Amino acid sequence: MSLLAAKHAAINLSQGFPEFDTPEFLKQAISEAIAAGKNQYCPSMGLPDLLQQIGALIERRYRQADAEALNPMQTVTVTSGATEALWVAFQALVRPGDEVIVFDPAYDSYEPAVELAGGHCRHIAMHAPDYAIDWQQVRAIINDRTRAIVINSPHNPTGTLLSKADMESLQNIVLAHDLYVISDEVYEHITFDGERHESVLAYPELFARAFVISSFGKTFHCTGWKMGYCVAPEAMTAEFRKIHQYVTFCSFTPAQFAITEMLKSHPTHIDELGPFYQRKRDVLIQALEPSRFEVLPAKGTYFVLLDYAAVSDLKDTDFCHWLTKEIGVAAIPLSPFYQAETLDAYHRKHQVVRLCFAKDDATLQKAAELLCQL
Repeated sequence: MSLLAAKHAAINLSQGFPEFDTPEFLKQAISEAIAAGKNQYCPSMGLPDLLQQIGALIERRYRQADAEALNPMQTVTVTSGATEALWVAFQALVRPGDEVIVFDPAYDSYEPAVELAGGHCRHIAMHAPDYAIDWQQVRAIINDRTRAIVINSPHNPTGTLLSKADMESLQNIVLAHDLYVISDEVYEHITFDGERHESVLAYPELFARAFVISSFGKTFHCTGWKMGYCVAPEAMTAEFRKIHQYVTFCSFTPAQFAITEMLKSHPTHIDELGPFYQRKRDVLIQALEPSRFEVLPAKGTYFVLLDYAAVSDLKDTDFCHWLTKEIGVAAIPLSPFYQAETLDAYHRKHQVVRLCFAKDDATLQKAAELLCQL
């Protein structure tokens, strides 16, 4: 869709990356690291100072005062983006013939990684329009081949959040059936309206069987740096690192120095992300009020879903192509985030598209103006 948007000079609200730049402090810090000659390999697991800063962030955001502290040197691994972290976690966990439960609409990197490990995904559709998980349906699908459950909260593409009740249901299922969890939490710091992100890191019994994936690219508006990390119990981290060392060995050294300094010097940046993106969400939603689109609730991430049933009868892929070419706004169809069976079962007339609002206000206003003409 980004290529199509460029070809037709459309406003690109499709691919999920910020239009605005990385914080000035972070850009200066990476320039200083490069100039200081910090350009060679670092330890495979990540710079020790960065691991300590990540550990401090986890303790501040998710851990109870009486909880056992994490040892970040043994539980945190810096990766070349969350995509590498996800891939390595699947390779460390999934064995040939294993089944992994994923919830549709699902981010598109999960299934290829599972299949490359010799596993198979079992898809369960979240129930539109609130995109909730039916945990009884999860229990019904579990069998002796089930190995793991993948969760993603805040959720791409729907913008929904898992609740405390969801996490308790997940934990009960995981413990009862001796399963594992891969938790994709790359938008963890982007939640709205006072809603809390329920991280696996805040549930000790669940974390004992989990890989938790995070993204500096999302947090610091530097998606092109491809910087992420994985947090897991010590024994699982040891297995993760055995694979990580043969995938990238280590990740972008100057960026690790820069992010370390950012975490030390500007800890409030993370706390400000939610209000920052909530304002952008509200700019777009308010500008779309006169339109014929139904805006679905967005509790987190920098995406919002639009139901266009009142605008067009086209299927979502055709509608997005038409919208880009003829109207000048690029969006993402939701159907590619589904396995065919779940799409047929739950969304035979699925007329929902995703917009990214990590854009300048003027861009959002202009896009909304064009959409309101439909």
